[in-house]
Order: sequence, then structure tokens, then C-alpha cells
Amino acid sequence: MPGALSGIRVLDLSRVLAGPWASQTLADLGAEVIKIERPGNGDDTRGWGPPYAKNAQGEDTSEAAYYLAANRGKKSLTVDMTTDEGQQIIRDLAAKSDVVIENFKVGGLAKYGLDYASLTAVNDRLVYCSITGFGQDGPYAKRAGYDFMIQAMGGLMSLTGAPDHEPGGQPMKVGVAVADIFTGLYATIGILAALRHRDESGVGQYIDLALLDVQTAILANQAMNYLTTGSAPGRLGNAHPNIVPYEAFPTADGYIILAVGNDSQFASFCKVAGLDGVADDARFTTNRARVANRTDLVPQVRRAMVMKTTDDWIGILETANVPCGPINTLDRVFENPQVKHRGTVKYLDHPLAGKVPTVSNPLKMSQTPIAGETAPPTLGQHSEELLREIGGLSDEQIARLRAAGVI
Repeated sequence: MPGALSGIRVLDLSRVLAGPWASQTLADLGAEVIKIERPGNGDDTRGWGPPYAKNAQGEDTSEAAYYLAANRGKKSLTVDMTTDEGQQIIRDLAAKSDVVIENFKVGGLAKYGLDYASLTAVNDRLVYCSITGFGQDGPYAKRAGYDFMIQAMGGLMSLTGAPDHEPGGQPMKVGVAVADIFTGLYATIGILAALRHRDESGVGQYIDLALLDVQTAILANQAMNYLTTGSAPGRLGNAHPNIVPYEAFPTADGYIILAVGNDSQFASFCKVAGLDGVADDARFTTNRARVANRTDLVPQVRRAMVMKTTDDWIGILETANVPCGPINTLDRVFENPQVKHRGTVKYLDHPLAGKVPTVSNPLKMSQTPIAGETAPPTLGQHSEELLREIGGLSDEQIARLRAAGVI
């Protein structure tokens, strides 16, 4: 079944994570994505291992797990864009494409004639998305930006981790590159909006997307906590700044997440936890009061929670309609019956590994479902096919370009 974006062609000049995450999402939705890579090396993440995908004999292939995470559904074309012929190949493809995604430093593609102005000169319907650390203008525009430093500069690490006065208290990054991932998702949203505008107006547009802008935008309620009070929130470990009790609590054999979101859930929790009279205590009857008096309430909750195992509590709390859950390691995540039922993991045919796993796109669409996913391509896997079918080159021309190291 055709995807929602069938007929859309994306020229992906990006590498690492933010740009490739956007183009992978577009590929999942049915777009044809052509991944432009450097001959010989390709995307940096191809070498970001171990771990690597393994072949049938259990030996490492050349495909790092990191690369496999963000390049599903694409076609790989190796082109040396430092050469005149390589630049012309990319311009010719851009003339027949709908979208370009790139994450070079500000002005980095202008010297190759592959910047927005150059490519829109050959295709004014092009949607061109540039992803950088800090945007196309401003005092930091020329700086390189990486997820880790953006999590720090954008305030996320000031909110993540235990407070300084607790054991091990220090700022922490999130365990996944969320600044990159969210930037990729915002890029997808912007591209889809620009395509919608182009369908109405006939004109493409330029999208300037910065990791720092995105990281600041996704501070969400914590940003508003600061902007409405003028007081910068600090680190609370696993506790929530606006809801109590809403954090990880030790049990008799591990930990459990307790996520009490309203006053009726709190009353239900107190009843099954044996906290007699606590729900009626004026210090705790409303969430506003519980936030103000968290230091009095949380120790009482902790004393109750350590009396039973995690599984015992889950059974008790779910029956009482109190939101809760275990802290799963990834092996337990992928063995979870709900995760398995939703078809989260799929195995795709791969020329080197035989089969590679992938975490499927979470979108479940009734009319244009995610379908036809293919494994991340090997380096240059589709070069000849693309140059022949889209570029219109003959076998002799392709052979000459290969011999010259252009592809």
C-alpha cells in the first residue's frame, strides 16, 4: 500500500542523527530518500561501534548499530561533492527532488554550489531544511553543535540528575540524544508543513532549524516554571517539580514508578498503601498542598513502599487505578507483552547481516500505514541504480565516474 508521502523524493545530505532521523521518518511515511555519502567512509555513524550488526556466522559486519538506528528505508549514493562532477550530480538530483536536508556548518555548502540559493535556482519548488547547532544567524552561528553540549547549554542537564546534596548528585545528560532526536522530529514537522504550503502556492521554502532552539523549546513546563516565577528550577532526581507523589520509590526488591496525577488517585493510593488519615491531612489533600509539603509526605510514602515487592505493588496499584510501573532494563522492555503485541521490533533483510532488527515507527495510520520498510543501506548500495534511473547516466558514464573516484 502506498505511504502517505509516496511520490515525494528527499535528497539527504545530512549525517549522524538529527538529519538522518528526519529523513528516516519521511522514508517510513513513504518518501523516497536518497542518502548522499562520502565515497569510502560514508556517514560518520557507520563506524560508531561496537556494537556492529553480525552476519550469520556471528561475526561483526561493517554496519554499526548506531548507524542502523537512523537510516532505515533509504537508498545510499556515494558522491564526492568536492569535485565539479559530484556537485553536478547532486544539483541534477535536486532538480528532480522535493526536499533537501543538510546539517553542514553555516555556509558550508555554498562553496560547492549546493546551498539553498544555488539549488532553488534549479528547482524553486524545493523545500530545503538546514540543521545546525545554533541556527543560521546570531553570535553562535558559526559554532559546531553536538547533542551533549546542547543538553548542557539548553538547560536540560540543570534539570536532570540528583540534587548536589544527595549522594551522586550532579548534572546529568539524558541517556539518549534527545536534542538530536527532537530536532529530527521538528524537521519532519517543518518539512511536511512546507510541502503543504508548496502544494497550495507552488513555491518551496527554506527551513532554518537549530538544536539549541529545539532544546530550549522542549523545556516545556520547566521553562514556564522559570518564566512565570523568575526562579530557575533545580534538579530533583526522579521527582516531579509540579506533582507529588510522582517519582521512583524503593520497594522490597527494587524500584517502582509512582505517578499520582490527581487528588482522587492520591486518596486511592493512601487507602491501599495503609496510609490511614494521610489523604485527609490538610497538608496533603490537594496537589498544591502536597507540592508545598513534599518533604513531609515523601518519607511516609517511602516507608510504605519498601514493605512489598515491585510486582506486588503493581498488582495492588493497578487494581486501585493508581498509575505505576517498573523501571525496565531494555531486555525487559522488548520482552514486554504490550511492546511485542504492538509489533515494535521488525527484522529486515540485509545484504551483509542477513537480517537486522529495527525499532519500527510508532505511527499507526489507518489509511496509509507504515509499510515497505527496508534495512539501512550499505555504503553506495544504490549508486548505479540511482544514477541510471534518476540521473539518466549510461553504464559507460557511471564506470568513468567510479574510476575517477567521483562515486
